[in-house]
Amino acid sequence: MLIGTGCDPKRQPDASTVDKLSVVTTIGMITDVVRNVGGDRVDVVGMMGPGIDPHLYKPTAKDVQRLSSAHIIFYNGLHLESKMGDILAKMSGDTKAVAVSESVDRDQLLKPPEFEGQYDPHLWFDVTLWMKTVGKVRDTLSEYDPDHTLMYWSNAERYLAKLGELHQYVETQAARVPSAQRVLVTAHDAFNYFGKAYGFEVRGLQGISTATEAGIADVQELANFIADRRIPAIFVESSVSSRSLEAVKAAVQSKGFNVEIGGELFSDAMGSEGTPEGTYIGMVRHNIDTIVNALTGESGSQTAPTGE
Repeated sequence: MLIGTGCDPKRQPDASTVDKLSVVTTIGMITDVVRNVGGDRVDVVGMMGPGIDPHLYKPTAKDVQRLSSAHIIFYNGLHLESKMGDILAKMSGDTKAVAVSESVDRDQLLKPPEFEGQYDPHLWFDVTLWMKTVGKVRDTLSEYDPDHTLMYWSNAERYLAKLGELHQYVETQAARVPSAQRVLVTAHDAFNYFGKAYGFEVRGLQGISTATEAGIADVQELANFIADRRIPAIFVESSVSSRSLEAVKAAVQSKGFNVEIGGELFSDAMGSEGTPEGTYIGMVRHNIDTIVNALTGESGSQTAPTGE
């Protein structure tokens, strides 16, 4: 239960006595992991749907009720869900709150100097790092519900195999872009893990968190960079307003160079449920295809990894 919500503490039913575990997740990428590992044994509710920015998200009264009645809460951590930090820290009773980022060694995390000494939370853009969260979910579910441990491990092994294929797919697609052209410009600085893993130089108009706003000087600085490097395309994000990137495009044009909006990427939120982009695998595949096609001026992609 939550401290300070005015609710009386209560004990959750034992896992062995319920048909399904009640699980609440924050971002869609975590929701997808839990669904793949938990299968029919878990009832998952994701709080943040398509187009939702977790940096700015404020939980509603209904969210608080869901959190307090869940068996397990999975969240990213590393200050991604900054507005929810106090609530998650005050969980008590039998509700278990787990940060999936705990599965990643701190020496593998990026710590940008401009992010006030904190780690970059956008782990999911390096598929090999995100694979580590599968083990965290698997182990947590197994510990809470030991009678179904074998199922959780089997599901996790199957999903990890698909993610391994996905990582290889991203590497293959990235190799289509000459190294000198591998420059990714986006609305906010969410793609640093992607850049490190797959060989792209990354620039974002805003910082790691969208809570920091870009000013005129930031727009001009980025426009100069794009014009000087003659970067053919920049990318908007589904969870961030496109206005700032449109301003960058106009500023680049004023310098005598034309840059195109190369397409929309999914950064802090996935696509709509029921679409390929509404899964982690489909989202990652959409992103790399969009980036590569815009930067090369080509079209086409490899065979999609299975399990989308």
